[in-house]
Parts: sequence; C-alpha cells; structure tokens
Amino acid sequence: MEEGKSGIVAIIAACTIWGLSPLFYKLLNHVPPFELFLHRAVWSLVIFAGLLVVQRRLKALKPAFASPRAAALTAFCGAMVSVNWFLLIWSVQAGRVTETSLGYYMLPLMSVLLGTVWLGERLTRLQWLAVALAATGVAVLAVGRGTPPWLSLALAVSFGLYGLVKKGIATGPVASVTAECLVVGPLALAGLAWFALHGQASFGQDVSTSVLLMLSGLLTALPLILFSRAAQRVRLATLGIVQYLNPTLQFLCAVVVFAEPFGPIHAVTFGLIWVALALYSGAALRQDRARRRMVMASSAVPAVCTKSSSEPSANP
Repeated sequence: MEEGKSGIVAIIAACTIWGLSPLFYKLLNHVPPFELFLHRAVWSLVIFAGLLVVQRRLKALKPAFASPRAAALTAFCGAMVSVNWFLLIWSVQAGRVTETSLGYYMLPLMSVLLGTVWLGERLTRLQWLAVALAATGVAVLAVGRGTPPWLSLALAVSFGLYGLVKKGIATGPVASVTAECLVVGPLALAGLAWFALHGQASFGQDVSTSVLLMLSGLLTALPLILFSRAAQRVRLATLGIVQYLNPTLQFLCAVVVFAEPFGPIHAVTFGLIWVALALYSGAALRQDRARRRMVMASSAVPAVCTKSSSEPSANP
C-alpha cells in the first residue's frame, strides 16, 4: 500500500514538473531555442550518466548498443525525443503552448492508433469512437485556421513513435534514456562549440542564464526518474489517466499565464479531444478491471482446489 502511495506521489510530481515546464523555459526566452535545446541535451546526459556512475550501473547501457538493430532503435528514440524537446522549447518562445498541450492530449490516442497499425492491436468500439472524435477535432482546427495543427501532430506522432519503438528495447528506463542522450550528446556538444566559436554562446554571459541552462538538465531528468519509479508501483490505467495532468497544466500556462488566444474553434477542438479522452479512459479502466478480475479468479482456483482436497470426503 505504501509503495502504491509513493508511486502516485511520484507520477503526480513528474506530470506537474512537465506541465509547468513552459514557465521555466519562458525565463530563457532570450536564448535561441536551438541553443537551449542543445544545453538541455548535454546537461541531461551529465545528470543521467552521473546517476548511473553513482549507482555503478554503467553496464546497464550495453543492451542499448548490443547489436546494430538495438543501436539503430536507440538512435531513433534519441531523434524522436530530441524532436519533442526542441518543439516544446520553440513553442514557448513562439507563443504556441496551446498547440503543445493539444499535442500531448492527442498522444494517448495517437499511441493507440500506432499500436493498431504497426502491432495489429484491436480497438473496442469506444476506442474507435475516441479516435474518430480526436480526428474530428483536428479537422475542425485545420479548417478554422486554414492549416493543420502541425505542431500538435508532430509532438503526438514523434512521441507516439518513441513509445512504440521503446517496446523493442530491452533496457531499463533510466539506462535507455541515458543511451539516447549518449547518441544526441556528441552532436549537441558540437553545436554548442559552434555557438562558442562564433561568439554567440549564451552560457557564461551572466550567472542567472548559465545556472538556468544547467538546470534544464535537471528539469529533464527529475520527472523521468520519478515517472520510472511510478511505473513500477502504479497500475497502468492509473498511470495513463494521471498523465493528463501534464497537458492540462500546459494548457493553463498557455491560456491563463501567457494569455495565448483561445477562440471558439479552439474550444470545439479541445472539447472533442477531452470527450475522446474520457471515452478512451473509461474503456481502459474497464479493461483493467476485467484483467484484474481474471487474475484474481485464476489465483483463487488453486487455493479452492487445495482446500477441497485436504478436507475429508462427505461420501463413505
């Protein structure tokens, strides 16, 4: 019970950090988004690698590069998570955090759709309805704005593919993210060196900027570590529902704090997405309860049989 409570606290803390991260990146609005992304990648590698060193678990990185296939999957995941990191940073500076929150709202449904296409997973009628409502919401926003919400779609697709490919990587969560940072890290260091050689580096210009750039690694690492802890202690259905806290907080940051425009078209789109997520979550909870009942029933059968065989027979 205590482990379950600590898991809930961990996932809430992780999603709160993710959801409020636009407030942090707003403090670095004066740093070019690509340079800020490079710092995020480098300092994340420092923290993750340092954690594995302290835990004496560097050998845990081997499976991520044990074969050409594993290395390719790790590199692909590194590329996909880099896309997400950069787009979030760019969206804050471009004043489009509303679209970012929409993308993360769409993520669970995109993951379901990708699982259906690539893994042959079957959807229930409610899940299909949820996907259809989400698609309708995207179409409404595309027609209303005259262009599809490319930022939202890019976030949902890239992170959906990231989760899909992660299924084929036999590495622990912290080690796998460290491996992905190892792929991106050298390129990020080269990019920072270019900024420095051309006299455009933001790091070192003033103390506050330098400290915030270093903290971007902690802001990346801490929620991932908390999420990994929660994933080991919390039921999958609960994990999925609590994760909606992330885009909800991002949405509030965008509309309430940053005062980004939110008109009738946005209201219709978000309304359709929220209804779709409610249907999807309801179906996921029912499936989870059904699985738990089956597990409990199957575990109870041997006990009943054992008890019956140990009791004296009523027949002569």
